[in-house]
Amino acid sequence: MAYLWFIVVYFIVVVAVGLLSRRFVKSADGFFVAGRRSGTLFIAGSLIATIIGGSATVGMAGKGFSQGITGIWWLLVGSIGLVILGVFLARKLRSTSLYTLPELAEHQYDSRVSLVSSILIVVAWIGVIAAQIVAAGTIMSIIGIGSKTVWMIAFTGVFVSYTLVGGQHANIRTDIFQSIVIFAGIITAIIVVMSSVGGWNGLQASLPADRFSFPLSANFDGIDLLSWLLLVGLTYVIGPDMYSRLFCARDEKTARNSVLWVAVLIIPFAFCIVLLGMSAAALFPAISPEQALPTLVKDQLPLFAGGLVLAALMGATMSSADTCLMSTGTILSVDIIKKFKPSLGNKETVLVARISIVVIGVLSLLLALRLGGIISSLLFAYTVYTGGVIIPVFAGFYKDRLKVTSLGAITAIIGGGVTAVMSKLFAVKYLDLGAFAVSALLLFAVSYLDRKYR
Repeated sequence: MAYLWFIVVYFIVVVAVGLLSRRFVKSADGFFVAGRRSGTLFIAGSLIATIIGGSATVGMAGKGFSQGITGIWWLLVGSIGLVILGVFLARKLRSTSLYTLPELAEHQYDSRVSLVSSILIVVAWIGVIAAQIVAAGTIMSIIGIGSKTVWMIAFTGVFVSYTLVGGQHANIRTDIFQSIVIFAGIITAIIVVMSSVGGWNGLQASLPADRFSFPLSANFDGIDLLSWLLLVGLTYVIGPDMYSRLFCARDEKTARNSVLWVAVLIIPFAFCIVLLGMSAAALFPAISPEQALPTLVKDQLPLFAGGLVLAALMGATMSSADTCLMSTGTILSVDIIKKFKPSLGNKETVLVARISIVVIGVLSLLLALRLGGIISSLLFAYTVYTGGVIIPVFAGFYKDRLKVTSLGAITAIIGGGVTAVMSKLFAVKYLDLGAFAVSALLLFAVSYLDRKYR
């Protein structure tokens, strides 16, 4: 029960930050992109907090538990994606001074492409938010404080509340605080837990040798790595939550530097999380993989350290959830609703965005109550998104050189997205990767026909 006070205090602090942020929200720019005044520290800190969510803590520790050191690839593919984003695209993105990824798609093609991509992103990202809610409920239920359902509702109420009030400004400020707590918590956990298993040598003596195989292993082959590179890594190159942060940057240099710093910083974090999962496998081999981190908190850490790590885990899930919620609410209001009601002024648009945030939060909670595993849920959402949106948007940066058209982009988004959904609904092996081929084929084939017969 003592852990409850850590969480209560944590919730109070982040809500207070959200309330204090309200005074900065005086315009649409203030609500959607924090006035575009954020420096490298704030953008990088917010990106770290966004990336290190339920999948990168509870989910990745579960991968370390079940497959060993190769579980680190869940964030390593993200680091690779961030390097591509920083080197090739970050400056271009910030120079557009837009709000959302679908706005970028409209800038590249036209409003039809923006609308189709908006709908697909909203559907997929509700699943991403739901996975963070599941992670939060899982953490608290394993610790033994209340029911999973109650904590999922409470968690949703907190991050929806401060996002609703303070918008992007509140998200960035709370993310900085949460990044500090996350790093402090994980460093504390790795020091305590590794000493319990006898360090690296003790871990090697306790687990099968295959758990230390890298880059591939018996539980993680080349197809698995390719799948993660495409389905997960590409969401870092072209992702609505990544882009929502870069649009808040002070200038193009800030956007680029922030991304590259984060690409480096998440690597040691990934290693620590996987080691914690492997340590849990050595200490508690009978538990399920996604119970690894919460069980370590409950049974291995002293009260203060456990409370700090518990706050870090809740902060990790909350920071990802609030960013995805803000991105999705902005897309729903700016790129979908306002398209059908262009007469909305700035104040009305912000009001619609706030209503959208509440609606998306409720839908995400309802979906979370029905979801299964965290990683599997995220993979479903990422597959639907990447299969449809990635190829057309990336090609849009080089539209003239590649000679792609709006009709080709629309067909690619729909065709790739539908193929991705079918791959998951009917469990067709490798069809999720085939969605990229379908999207690319439709993009270039339809663009060619469109130019020829226009």
